Amino acid sequence: MYLFICEDSPDGILTGVYDAWSYKIANHIKTHDEIGLLSAEPYSRRLFCEYIPVTVSSEKAAKVRHTICKNLGAEFYEEILNATLASDSCGKNQMDKADAIYKTIVIALSSPDGAKVLNYLNEPCIHRVFTLSRAAFNESHHLTGFVRFTELENGVLFSVIHPKNNALPHLAEHFTDRFPMENFIIYDENRKIAAIHSAGKNFMLADASDLNQSLLRQYSEKEEAFQKLWLAFFENIAIKARINSKLQAQNVPKRFWKDMTELKDRL
Repeated sequence: MYLFICEDSPDGILTGVYDAWSYKIANHIKTHDEIGLLSAEPYSRRLFCEYIPVTVSSEKAAKVRHTICKNLGAEFYEEILNATLASDSCGKNQMDKADAIYKTIVIALSSPDGAKVLNYLNEPCIHRVFTLSRAAFNESHHLTGFVRFTELENGVLFSVIHPKNNALPHLAEHFTDRFPMENFIIYDENRKIAAIHSAGKNFMLADASDLNQSLLRQYSEKEEAFQKLWLAFFENIAIKARINSKLQAQNVPKRFWKDMTELKDRL
């Protein structure tokens, strides 16, 4: 058994798919079942397995992306992309997300049904990709409505998020379309990465592990006034006799509250 260990990122996993497939062809391995992909170093290594590290390559990832879109379509690639962005909090009996993605791509490219194999939910790898993709997409969709920006002293709009999944690429794309002429930063504090957008340009993702936290508390003169206005509006539109805390927590999960101006004080 040959196990490839790749970085847990879209480019990392797609590079792993490229390397694993190329290795099979170069070494005349009979089936893809003899090859696996891991998105993290295993806690313990198995006997009779060869572990092969994968170095991230944007060029290799782009080739896999092109092959998927050309042969299976943009919608299929979107499902795969969402799965790569999902948090792989799998149990002992669940397939690693990178391996599930690899095997799903193999099945789709070798089947006459092509992209339609995503409907084969009885296949463990495809069901795993479906579950991961839905989790990442749903959280990203929720956050497009729950993200709150504050205006810093330098005029930049800043937001902090704590998502379970890597929602930042989707959020950055969404807010780039929505606020094309604004300078903004969305900071994923869980992963220490930020989406940085300059007015009139596209966004970029950057390592934010050394972000200066003190600068982020230097609000513009208008920011505090706007926050008070928003809190007053939020409190006044509520009908006290009809407040339903359980329903509110269902519609807006409590894990999002600490990043929302109107709800963070209720935790």
